[in-house]
Amino acid sequence: MRYTKDHEWVNAEGDVATIGITAYAADQLGDVVYVELPEVGQKVAKGDATATVESVKAASDVYAPVSGEVVEVNSELGDTPQRVNEAPESAGWFMKLRLSKPAELDALMDDETYRDFTDSL
Repeated sequence: MRYTKDHEWVNAEGDVATIGITAYAADQLGDVVYVELPEVGQKVAKGDATATVESVKAASDVYAPVSGEVVEVNSELGDTPQRVNEAPESAGWFMKLRLSKPAELDALMDDETYRDFTDSL
C-alpha cells in the first residue's frame, strides 16, 4: 500500500488501483455521515478532487493520488458511509482506477514513511 500527504491510500494490483482514505484521516474526520463518489468512466489526474466525505465535524475532499479512469466505485458507502470509519483501509474503499501513469505510484509514501509522517503531525 502507498500513501499521500493528504491521507489517501492506494493499493495497486496490475493496472488497477484501489483508493480510499487512511485510518488516520478517518479518525480525524470523526463519524462519517455521507460520501460522494465519482462517476464510473470519469478520467482523473493526480491531485484532482474526486470524492467528498462529510462527517459530523467537517466536509473534506478526497484527491486522486494517481491518474487514471474510474472503473468501479464502492456504492455500498451510499447506504453505509460508516464503513469509512469501521474499515477505512479495506471495506471502506472509495474507488478503483485503471492507471494511466503507473510510475506516479513511485512518488507516494510506503507504510513506514507514512507512519513517520503522521507521527510528526
